[in-house]
Amino acid sequence: MISIARNLDATADSAVHKAEELRDPLRMVISSMLAGAFIGIGEILLIVAVSPLVEGHSAWAKLVEGAVFPLALTIVMFAGAQLFTSNVMVMLIGALTGRTGVKDLVGSWSFSLLGNLAGAFAFGAMVHASGVIATPQAHAMLAETVHGKNALSGGELFWRGVLCNFLVCLAVWMFTRASGDASKTLVLWLPVLAFVAIGFEHCVANMAVYAMAIFDGSAGFTQLLRNLVFVVPGNIVGGGLLVGAAYWALGRRPRPAAQAPEATAGTAAESKIDALIR
Repeated sequence: MISIARNLDATADSAVHKAEELRDPLRMVISSMLAGAFIGIGEILLIVAVSPLVEGHSAWAKLVEGAVFPLALTIVMFAGAQLFTSNVMVMLIGALTGRTGVKDLVGSWSFSLLGNLAGAFAFGAMVHASGVIATPQAHAMLAETVHGKNALSGGELFWRGVLCNFLVCLAVWMFTRASGDASKTLVLWLPVLAFVAIGFEHCVANMAVYAMAIFDGSAGFTQLLRNLVFVVPGNIVGGGLLVGAAYWALGRRPRPAAQAPEATAGTAAESKIDALIR
């Protein structure tokens, strides 16, 4: 496992790479759309796998939800894609270290958020056409899921967004510190399992589930917009401040103390004497 300081440098390097990708908007959009679709894979797996348990009122339903959904972030990290929620942490660290600028941060956040939304809807359309959520159990669980999200207040959505991306960005931070594919997979899986099983709010996962619900007739665009208005800022606070800024403060190297003028002058004089002697 690498140190916090080295991981901070590696994350800043990643921010520089993401900033460079902004010079090729098409590449950035494709990568962001893939991330939205990858998160959608986790959502449809969750619905198909867990809906029979929900119908049977199983006490294990929440835990199984948490156990299967981390596949989504695992694909994002190993395949490589621009996911807004992890970009929140990476680009803020890049800006705080001075390796990238505010313009890069805003561009990366904006492109990835909109690209994730487009990818989630494209994936949702394909899922709807496939008919896999046409079963009574899957249809009922999808409708129940969006109904539950719609019933939450703005404050509840915001703080669930904070706590969600706190866990997601901790997973990404540990992924980059860990060595070996097995270790990287494990540290991704556990925090994401926790956020899903508890019921926190991830804006891109919500894009995917609302996209499927909109195509299914269980939700509308206004409900998705209301959800994102509160969850996106929460995700920014959770991933950006609670993880990115916190580990920047822990991992940055202190500036060397300035030498006193007398000491500097003395050192220079000694150097001249040494040069004359030699």
